[in-house]
Amino acid sequence: MTNPSPASAPESSGRELALRLGIVDLDDPIDVQAAALATACEENGFFRVPRAAVPSAVVDRAWDTAREFFALPEAERRRIEFPEPGYPYGYSPFRHETLARSLGAGDGVADLKESLSVGPDCGGSFPTSADEGWIRSPSLWPERPAGLRGAWEDYYRALSGIAERLMSAMAVALELPADHFVPLTDRPITSMRAIRYPALSRPSASYPGALRAGAHTDYGTLTILRTDGVSGLQIEDLDRGWVDVEHDPDSFIVNLGDSIAQWTNDRWRSTMHRVVPTAEERMSFAFFHMANWDAVIECLPSCRVPGEMPRHPPVQAGPWLLRKFRSTVM
Repeated sequence: MTNPSPASAPESSGRELALRLGIVDLDDPIDVQAAALATACEENGFFRVPRAAVPSAVVDRAWDTAREFFALPEAERRRIEFPEPGYPYGYSPFRHETLARSLGAGDGVADLKESLSVGPDCGGSFPTSADEGWIRSPSLWPERPAGLRGAWEDYYRALSGIAERLMSAMAVALELPADHFVPLTDRPITSMRAIRYPALSRPSASYPGALRAGAHTDYGTLTILRTDGVSGLQIEDLDRGWVDVEHDPDSFIVNLGDSIAQWTNDRWRSTMHRVVPTAEERMSFAFFHMANWDAVIECLPSCRVPGEMPRHPPVQAGPWLLRKFRSTVM
């Protein structure tokens, strides 16, 4: 895994280096999708999917209710604050989390953001074991705005469908049957989070060394992200260092997580990324697709040449997520 870069960063710069991500169109034949995925996943682990893959009303309702929630008075937002350290869902106040700690870095400098997270109960109930009780803790829902829960559940289910289609195309790209990942992801421990980065007039002076989201990799299979066009998202390019990601209002940004890198023996990249400070308010909405709690993540036969040793030891998806999540909470 790539060593974490320093936590400090200039306020958003480098727009001339903005990276335009490749696109994977889910309306294309699956072999065409697979070819586009293979290129993107080997190059930088990030790509775009057209937003038209999800009905615009579903996308917009989820986004609008998130904005309404963050506009509520702080005291009302905090009514559904994490009830105890390490609880996975609910409201996370400003500077509660330090993402760089998931890679053993961060120096205790908290991220400049607040968030609202919900869990896999959005997608229905599944048979569970006692071990996975933590990840299947009930989501905590605000009383206002009144339509938030229904809007988010619709959005969660829609993005679950997108993730399933992408996993099928990934299997084909890896020379596996299209349904290879189904028994590993049919009881997913997926979560979803809306994130608000408040406007800060002089963030580097007020919070020295802090980022809006510290340098990290995502933990699961893939992340589907909607952004609002405010700059700040950067990925670590192997040749150029930190590079801004170009905003496309008509697309979701998708990136691979650690599980895919582990499955593919690092043939496909789980790329370090971060959000650097700017003076503007910023919001994003992230859907974190995960495998089943008990899915074993280990090198796929098609990703290992004869005589090559796996670069990562086998891990179970659920305990891996638990360790990573708890390392980031203040």
